[in-house]
Amino acid sequence: MSDSTHLILGSTSRYRRELLERLRIPFDVVAPEVDETPRQDEAPLALAQRLALAKARAVAQQHPHAVVIGSDQVADLHGEPLGKPGTHERAVAQLQRMRGQTVVFQTALAVVCLARGFEAVDVAAVRVKFRDLSDADIQAYLLAEQPYDCAGSAKSEGLGIALLDAIDNDDPTALIGLPLIRTCQLLRAAGVKLL
Repeated sequence: MSDSTHLILGSTSRYRRELLERLRIPFDVVAPEVDETPRQDEAPLALAQRLALAKARAVAQQHPHAVVIGSDQVADLHGEPLGKPGTHERAVAQLQRMRGQTVVFQTALAVVCLARGFEAVDVAAVRVKFRDLSDADIQAYLLAEQPYDCAGSAKSEGLGIALLDAIDNDDPTALIGLPLIRTCQLLRAAGVKLL
C-alpha cells in the first residue's frame, strides 16, 4: 500500500480491529488521543458522531496522507448516553436499567484523509430489546463474560446474545462496534480499493 492509500484504524478497541481484519486489507492501528467525556446535555447520537470524528481527525493530524477510520459507540437509553461501564458495579447498574427496555446503540463511523480533503461521518443505529433480566441473570452474565469495556455492558457476539429478545438493524457488525457495510461505503468514497 502506498502512503497515499495507507489505511489506519484510529482506535484502541480490539473488537474494531478484529472487524476491520475481515475486509482483508492491510491497515495499521494508532490510538487516538481524545477526551471522551460527554458534554453537558449532549445527546447520545451527537456524542457518538463527535467522538468518531475527533478520533479520526486526531490520527489524521499525525498521518495526513493516510485514510483514517474513527468510530465510537454510545448506548442510548431513552436519550441518556450509556458508555463503557469500566467496573462490575456500574455494569450491574446499567443492565438493571436496561432490562425490559429497548436501547438504541448509536455506532458512529468517520473516515478522514487530510491530503485528499476527504471527511465523512455516518451512523448505524441498532435497536436492541433486552429481556426482563433477573438480578441473578445479570450477575451470571457479568461473571462469565466481564464486558466492562463494552458500551451498555453487553457483547452480542458472545453470551450477551442471551440477554436479548431482538436486534433490529441494517448493518450486522454495527452492534459489535464497527459497521462494516458503512465502512466499505466510506472507504470506497475515500478512494480505497477493497476488491
